[in-house]
Amino acid sequence: MSPTNTDVPSMVASYLPTPVSVEEYDRCPVTDVLRLVGDRWSLLVLALLGRRAHRYNELHRSIEGISQRMLTRTLRNLEARGLVQRTVYATTPPSVEYRLTSLGAGLLTPLSALADWAVRHERELTEARRLGALHAPAGD
Repeated sequence: MSPTNTDVPSMVASYLPTPVSVEEYDRCPVTDVLRLVGDRWSLLVLALLGRRAHRYNELHRSIEGISQRMLTRTLRNLEARGLVQRTVYATTPPSVEYRLTSLGAGLLTPLSALADWAVRHERELTEARRLGALHAPAGD
């Protein structure tokens, strides 16, 4: 395949050793990002912060069902990965605001493409899931 062929997705065109070792898979930056955005709350937090900066309590009120502990863990994880910036303002009591970094904002485009694909294929995915459940062996 020539390097100028743009019809082949980079994920498919890239070299992939086989068998793929567990260490190789765990070290892969793609695996790391998918684990990060694949947790229960990170994608939603990124989407909200993609619209504008939020204070902690605004975020907490905006996400039904998330505990304060889980929101704190999610924000710390996103901050540790360089996707979210936390700013503390010297007010009484201190005010904390969260916003996306440029790295975090840059992630919104590929995440939007994935979300658009999921919405576009929702019916097919739901049907495949339903059929898979019908054909699953008993006990699964």
